[in-house]
Order: sequence, then structure tokens, then C-alpha cells
Amino acid sequence: MDIYLIKLILAHLIGDFFLQPNAWVKDKERRKLKSTRLYLHVMIHVVLIFVVFLSFDVWKTALTIGIIHLIIDALKSIFQTNKNARILFFADQVLHFSSIVVVWHLFYKGSLDISFFNETKTWILIAGALFLTMPTSIVMRVIIAKWLPDNQPDSPQSLQNAGKYIGILERVLIFLFILTNHFEAVGFLLAAKSIFRFGDLKEKHDLKLTEYVLIGTLLSFGIAIVTAMLTQSFIA
Repeated sequence: MDIYLIKLILAHLIGDFFLQPNAWVKDKERRKLKSTRLYLHVMIHVVLIFVVFLSFDVWKTALTIGIIHLIIDALKSIFQTNKNARILFFADQVLHFSSIVVVWHLFYKGSLDISFFNETKTWILIAGALFLTMPTSIVMRVIIAKWLPDNQPDSPQSLQNAGKYIGILERVLIFLFILTNHFEAVGFLLAAKSIFRFGDLKEKHDLKLTEYVLIGTLLSFGIAIVTAMLTQSFIA
């Protein structure tokens, strides 16, 4: 990757995540365009570009990114509500990184090599990873639905859809571990999950729930392992 792009990304990461206190974020959300923290935040980004490049010759780059950053953050502060805050956070970062790439291309004639998108291996990897997300969750739900234990009135409430997302994360991790030839990490992941689950299952003394969790875990791991090994054989 080009050194200039790396420096621009580094400046953004430091400015947005290390040098922006939560108090500043709250102030921007509350006072919007009247917030002095908004303009101070942008100034920090401009100064950081001079710092990472160790030169004042990049003033055009710094000024351009500063103006774009101000526009993006200003629009975010204007349109952000409690309901869309999470979506706007990710949209905000996508716009920032996209603007950095555009500025890098304009000022440093940089170009990204995306030829890998034309390779069969890339699409096989994408297909394998995507299969282990929602499709596998649905397949597992259909398979183990008949063994779903009845809800107990005194059972603790879990986070909404937490089990589904935990399963997706563990399968994707297994996929990555196997494709990078770190099979030992799969065993570590299974052991870690067993330790966290052991306490809950032991306290409930529910044999059906224990068996249900065990079936779901082994099925999830099994599908992930088979998918990863098939993917590995296809791209070999």
C-alpha cells in the first residue's frame, strides 16, 4: 500500500478515535454547528496531517481533507437522532475513508489494485464466508427446532439475537483459522465457549438445555469446519 495513503489513514484514526473525547462527541451532538468542539476536532485532523508527513508542503491535502471532514461531521450532527446514531456512525466512517482515498488519488496519483475481484478464488472465499452467516443460522434453526427447550419463567433473559450473532462470529473465525492453517485456534475457541457456557448450564441443572446447547455448538462448529475445508480445496 502506498505510504501516503497509510499516513492519511493514520492521521484519521488518531484524530477520530484517540484525540476525540466522549465529551466532545456529546457536545457536537447537543450543540451541532454551534459546537466549538466540532471545529477544534477538524483542526486537530489538519494538524495531524502536517505531523505525519513532517512537512508544511502538504497544506493543500490537509486543507482539503479538513474541509471535507467538517462537512461530513456537520451533516452527521444535524441529521443524527437516537434511532439512527449507529447507522450514521458507520456511514460517517465510510465517507471519511472514501474521501481520504479520493484526495490521495487526486494529490498523489494513487490507485487501488482491485484486480483480485476478477479472480475466482476471491468469489469462492466470499461465498464460503457468507454461507456461514445468515444461511447457516437458518439451516441450524430448522435442524434443531424440534429440540428447542421450553422457556422457564425464572430463566434469565439474554440479549436480543445474541445467540445468532455469537454463532455467526464463531463460524467466521473458524473459517479464517482453517484457511490460515491455524487448526489449534479452533480447539481454543471451542474450549473458551465451553468454559463460558459451563457455569450457566451447571446452575440450571437442565439436561435438555445442556443437550440442546451441545447439539447447536457442535453443529455450528461442524458446518464451519466442513465449509472452510471445502473452500480451501476449491482455491488450492
